[in-house]
Amino acid sequence: MIEILKILFTMPFLLYACYTDLKARRVSNQVWKYMLASGSVFVIYDFYTGGIPYLKSLILSGVVVFISIYILFQLGAFGGGDAKGLIVLSILFPLYPVFLLSGELYPLLGLPPVGLFAFTVLENALLVTILVPLGMFCYNLLHFSPGMLKKPFYMFLGYRTEVSTLKNKKHLSLLEKFELDENGAVIRKFARTGLDFDANRKPELEEYVKKGLIEKEIWVTPGLPFMLSITAGFITAVVFGDLIFYAVFSFIMG
Repeated sequence: MIEILKILFTMPFLLYACYTDLKARRVSNQVWKYMLASGSVFVIYDFYTGGIPYLKSLILSGVVVFISIYILFQLGAFGGGDAKGLIVLSILFPLYPVFLLSGELYPLLGLPPVGLFAFTVLENALLVTILVPLGMFCYNLLHFSPGMLKKPFYMFLGYRTEVSTLKNKKHLSLLEKFELDENGAVIRKFARTGLDFDANRKPELEEYVKKGLIEKEIWVTPGLPFMLSITAGFITAVVFGDLIFYAVFSFIMG
């Protein structure tokens, strides 16, 4: 029962973090401070019922996850808000949450060999992130236009939108750089990491459209916050378990 309460307690914080990350592309430190402070009730309860074995698991989870997440953060794998969220999860869930609901034992796929829950959340989050391009491709198929065939691999990275609508859209990055050569022609270059859209460039792009140098629609990428993937990773870890481990294990076992 306590595990279900911890999960229900955690979800509003993660959902709010997703909301603020989508809106402002940042998550306030206060979210994680409040989550850790109020969630300490569960830590105290678990220590009271679990004793020294629980304390050892708490220290192991906190230290190992902190070091790993810190290294990944320094390498630029994700932002500070994402890192802090995962660290708080490692403290609230030092042991993998196992619970019985409606006659079913969760996680449905069983416990992974490495019982560090925060790692499973991160693994599942990375898997969700990898699947995003597939979702983007399906979206483009539903909104297909012949112009997409000129750069078909862009269909996995972003979508086309009219230059005139860019001022009304936030947190978009351009998939291409537009530069004029010495003959006045526009050279397109693929922006590997996405080129942040500067509102001051809109008149420039509109001028290119008027002169017929570029089309009315250009490729953009939404750059979805990793917090969305973390939240999806948390839900899938709770319900199913370690998806990557299960997929690899199933493949090996045939």
